[in-house]
Amino acid sequence: MTASQRHATRWEMATGDMQHTMRVHCPAQNSIMQELQITSSLDCSRQPSLFHLPDGKTEVPLVVGLHTWSFNRFNQEKHYLPLCKQYGYALLLPEFRGPNLAENPLKEEACGSELTRQDVIDAVKFVCDNYPIDRRNIFLLGCSGGGHMSLLAGETAPELFRAIEIWCPVSDLILWYEYLVEAKLHYVPHLEACLGGSPAQQPDKYAERSPARHTQLLKDLPVSIHHGRYDHIVPYRHSIALAQQLVANGNDRVFLDIFDGGHEQKPAHSFEWFAKLVGSSSAAIGITG
Repeated sequence: MTASQRHATRWEMATGDMQHTMRVHCPAQNSIMQELQITSSLDCSRQPSLFHLPDGKTEVPLVVGLHTWSFNRFNQEKHYLPLCKQYGYALLLPEFRGPNLAENPLKEEACGSELTRQDVIDAVKFVCDNYPIDRRNIFLLGCSGGGHMSLLAGETAPELFRAIEIWCPVSDLILWYEYLVEAKLHYVPHLEACLGGSPAQQPDKYAERSPARHTQLLKDLPVSIHHGRYDHIVPYRHSIALAQQLVANGNDRVFLDIFDGGHEQKPAHSFEWFAKLVGSSSAAIGITG
């Protein structure tokens, strides 16, 4: 058993006992979805994902739902699974090394590392190779830290995906760190634990894991960005800057919605957009906010 496997096992076993310490709610590990164990192509560790496939033998679109900053693969199941069942889509919920928290034994492997990005790509390729997935319609979906990983996964292998839908994303870790310090929010020690220090101490690592600094890799992929004007965790101006950078780097299929809300997502809206893309001949279609 590798060190990563031992740590993953520790995290799975410790989740319930760590709820109070982490000050987050970790759902009971009793998912109704199928659990997959997928071998990492980078470190050969076994990484878990949840998977749902509709009944039938025809190829179906795949939604890749990525968990938020402080949670694991279970936290978006209740939001995305009912909609996947409604639309007849497959759903993949990768773990990608767990939450970006100091208490996570895998914290140095988490938080947008090369390992996490490859975990998502490996999981997508595994289900495409083993189940009837419509490879023309694979969508990335995430909120907050899930938006961060959606962008990074899209930048890593843009050819795999049809489009990205993100809500209140963390897009620039350096700018976010500066905001967190100013706002005195509790994410600062977790960021430092995951990345080995502050941006001043680890500038290259923060830049590498900031998708807003690599938007040229997304120039051919439709990106739909939604951000609440009253978000006090990730400022909406970060998403405005992200959209501007995407356009400046040649992406002419960027949609930006600054809505009247906070740090939140509206999954039903996302699936409406996915359905329009599935039914269209081109990914470049109009949507409304």
